[in-house]
Amino acid sequence: MGTVSQLRDNMRPPAHRIETEEEAVSAARELATAFRQQASERDITRLMPNAELDMLSQSGLTAITVPPEYTGIDISNILLAEIVAIIAESDASIGNVLASHFRVLEGLRSQPSEELKITLFTRALDGDRFAATRFADQASLVAEGSGFRLTGRSEQAAAILFADWIAAAATDPDRHRAILYLQHDSDELQAVDDWDAFGLRTNGTATLVAGKLHVNAGTVAAALSDDYATEKSLGLLLQAAVSLGIARAAFADLLVMAKASHGLLGKIGERAIRIETATGALEQAGRKLDVAQVSPAETAMTEAYFSASSVCLAATEVALDTANALFELAGSVTGSLVLNLDRHWRNARIHDMAILRAALLDAAGAHVLKIRES
Repeated sequence: MGTVSQLRDNMRPPAHRIETEEEAVSAARELATAFRQQASERDITRLMPNAELDMLSQSGLTAITVPPEYTGIDISNILLAEIVAIIAESDASIGNVLASHFRVLEGLRSQPSEELKITLFTRALDGDRFAATRFADQASLVAEGSGFRLTGRSEQAAAILFADWIAAAATDPDRHRAILYLQHDSDELQAVDDWDAFGLRTNGTATLVAGKLHVNAGTVAAALSDDYATEKSLGLLLQAAVSLGIARAAFADLLVMAKASHGLLGKIGERAIRIETATGALEQAGRKLDVAQVSPAETAMTEAYFSASSVCLAATEVALDTANALFELAGSVTGSLVLNLDRHWRNARIHDMAILRAALLDAAGAHVLKIRES
């Protein structure tokens, strides 16, 4: 009783298994080409990218961080960040969903329960998607039979609407923070689509409402206590990748506008340099995180965290600057609803706010805030 084996069977057809890093990058580029075609329309009409995310899952791209000991390929963080940036450039909301998914899988890697890891990594290999949230302090988690009963509301979080599994932080009966791995279609668990922001309109942000939900003990784990855990560093790295993708998308449209007015070409070089600089910083942070994952010494984990924090803030500023440049240099055409060029600024601004909010909620967020304020 209360074991992971009680989880429901997965009805989704098995996803493709990506075997190499080269195949992963190729798949990302191919998917990005498809996602880009109706990204603007989805933003205007708030049409959820359900079909696109199913394509993403079936491609095998959502499983590329599963560790080799669980039959995954465990792609390097440099390429992982670039893949998220490629997807985010085509559709920032889908990139945001992918970043959240990979952060949860990184947290799962650090959990002690082999049964839990085997079960959930297998689901990831089969194409299941993951998201994360936390339940408010007013939520109730009490002992019940072989597990717990959860009642209450969660914080708003990205990717909830599209997730098969949700890693939900809550306070256990002993007042310790715990992670509950909840199956989205569980009884007594509802996802409320209450996202009305002007950017990242289709990233699946929602609030979870649990009404006396029974949670098996085998799906409950202790929350990470390390301020510089690799899960937190990877989360920052991949949010930086989303920002970089937004910057690249805005820059691509800026180039199109500049070609129609040759006098603008000399004014956009600075943005190109800043994007390339952010790309280099992202690669450096990815290398440091690779080291921290292989040799999780305190020094390596601390360096990876602060490097990821720095590039996260830098990439966010580059995204906002490039989107602003599109307004400043392309003129009144940026206000066209048909072109919908303002979505880059809206996405960058909301993403910046989401990163800041996450930092405020995170126990290690104070470090990010100090960097921002300096």
